[in-house]
Amino acid sequence: MRAPSAGLGLLKPKSNLRCAGGASHVVRMLLLCVIATPSVSIAKDDCVVLLHGLGRSANSMNRIEEAMVAKNFDVANINYPSRKNTIEHLAPEAVGRGVEACKKQEAATIHFVTHSMGGILVRQFMANNQVPELGHVVMIAPPNQGSEIVDNWRNVPGYVAISGPAGLQLGTDDASVPKTLGPVKFSVGVIAGNRTYNLIFSMSLPNPDDGRVSVAKTKVEGMSDFIEMPHTHSFIMRSDDVIRQALHFLEFGEFQHKVP
Repeated sequence: MRAPSAGLGLLKPKSNLRCAGGASHVVRMLLLCVIATPSVSIAKDDCVVLLHGLGRSANSMNRIEEAMVAKNFDVANINYPSRKNTIEHLAPEAVGRGVEACKKQEAATIHFVTHSMGGILVRQFMANNQVPELGHVVMIAPPNQGSEIVDNWRNVPGYVAISGPAGLQLGTDDASVPKTLGPVKFSVGVIAGNRTYNLIFSMSLPNPDDGRVSVAKTKVEGMSDFIEMPHTHSFIMRSDDVIRQALHFLEFGEFQHKVP
């Protein structure tokens, strides 16, 4: 059940969850059956922290949350004010709360699944903190080398209000936060989208792109695995095949490149 504290959804695994039920639950149960592949077996003391992207909320990670709970994870789905402060301020607030929530559940292993800027928050946090329980990190559509959209749109009236201080730190220049963080030194799997429906933003990006970040800019030195998927930035984290890949990486430390 969801914890009462605002901004944090912490779900305990339900041992009696089945891929069947009353008529009112048929759609949800079928979804969980499709997403949750039988091969994945997560230890009961594993916890996963979910971090949404810029301008979104924890609700955008709900489908991932449901799939993780169905696979016996404890889940901390963190809500944070992505447009209210800098990355340096948001990282200890959001990532730190997720880590503490998992520690309260006595998690032996703490994983992360992030969307967009959430991945940069993890990199920022790990650059300054030790997490001995750290397992695998799945970054979905992360601007690991920044985005040309920030370079080209930062001076357009109204863009600052949309992106906030953190969004302005995601450019491709050498001073941008992603460029200053260096290689990752933990297990990271990157999922990049290569479909776009935002032709205006895509004009600012090298092909292929997902409408917010190019495929090339999602990559980071030191990552363990990488996969492209045919989805757009805004909804990639809600796609069934992306969620299956995230689950696979959390168990095996690699993606399932040859899907039967």
